[in-house]
Amino acid sequence: METAPDIFDRRLLALRRERAAVHVRQVAPILEAAAALLLDRLDDTTRRFSRALDVGGRGAVAPALSARGIPFVVSMDLAPAMARQAGGLAIAGDEEWLPFAAGSFDLILANLSLHAVNDLPGALIQLRRALSPDGLFLASLPGFGTLQGLREALAAAEAETRGGVSPRIAPFPELRDLAGLLQRAGFALPVADQDRLPLEYRTPMGLVADLRAAGEGNVIRAADRRTPPRALFPLAFAALDLRMELRLLIMTGWAPHDSQQKPARPGSANARLAEALGTREYKAGENAG
Repeated sequence: METAPDIFDRRLLALRRERAAVHVRQVAPILEAAAALLLDRLDDTTRRFSRALDVGGRGAVAPALSARGIPFVVSMDLAPAMARQAGGLAIAGDEEWLPFAAGSFDLILANLSLHAVNDLPGALIQLRRALSPDGLFLASLPGFGTLQGLREALAAAEAETRGGVSPRIAPFPELRDLAGLLQRAGFALPVADQDRLPLEYRTPMGLVADLRAAGEGNVIRAADRRTPPRALFPLAFAALDLRMELRLLIMTGWAPHDSQQKPARPGSANARLAEALGTREYKAGENAG
């Protein structure tokens, strides 16, 4: 059995999110805008849901689910204080060790809450098991390119002031990886797509304040925890473009059920593609000219 990489300090993440709970309303517009893009996928289905789990929604998801008439909503967060104010029935829990029985929910949403999970494939398997058959899973993650300007500015400033670079921004996944992860976790009808949320700050400290209020501090285990040089952040912020975007990667998957559409069996087609396109079909190796 493969051991998951230990990239993120989950205990430190829980502490950061616990401290951020009193300030999280500061970033409510961003969290709610991201949640709205995720909930658009929910509104595209005619399926009605009765038991929903909000994973790490920080108050942006559970109220929206209740407003859609879902009678039973559970809000789970790594930090108890964050879970208590998220809306719904509050449970402190870890995405890497879900505290739910199989088939507990028919809808699970994770809005910007899975990017600091060490074992994302394992977490997805647990989330799929927590769904009842034909249950829906929706998740958004910050994608590759998010905070890229800040990543590059900090790296350049640290290289100049320290002669080396320490990881300060978490690695983010790429879109092409996510559908495969859903399929590997046993989801049916997996889909991964992308949205973009433009952001603009007046000052670099405004960005820093929002990251702290969201509980998104640096929890990478390999980070250099020494006190940084006094010139590091002023040097980095002087080069920072304050116009940026949150690249949202959105995953959609269903718990398998016999009623779902199945892919056609290879060789079962009753019409040729060449006929549909009005062209001639050539055998392998035959010269089309």
